[in-house]
Amino acid sequence: MKKLILLLVLLISLPAISQEEWGNVDKNKVTMREIAPVWPGCESNDTSKTDACFDQKLNEHVRKNFKYPVNAWKNNIQERIVVHFEINTSGEVEITKVEGKNKELMEEAKRNIMAIPKMKPGMLAGKPRAISYAVPFNFKTGK
Repeated sequence: MKKLILLLVLLISLPAISQEEWGNVDKNKVTMREIAPVWPGCESNDTSKTDACFDQKLNEHVRKNFKYPVNAWKNNIQERIVVHFEINTSGEVEITKVEGKNKELMEEAKRNIMAIPKMKPGMLAGKPRAISYAVPFNFKTGK
């Protein structure tokens, strides 16, 4: 009898436990939690650590791959470029928009973002979902 009660308790609590990962139901209102893409090497069971690692890896990537175009440097061209992109459902980068005036600087910022490695895609309700981001690039020569 005790085994039967234990089995019933487990069966009743299992849906509540499995539902916790993607959302919950509160007074007939369904709320879902979006899970961000996971940068390679940032795998963790703690979403706050995974998110912080993603931000750190993205910042490192942008700094490491930043190259000021030679012609723009020589001509003292300075500008803020914003690259809008998403990590698609396959975990790959897709540029959606590049804001700026100087074509050479815009191409360099775009190149930097396109070099982001493939990663585990974001999720919503247990299904892959494209997640959008925007990264500013401040091209300043200091001259």
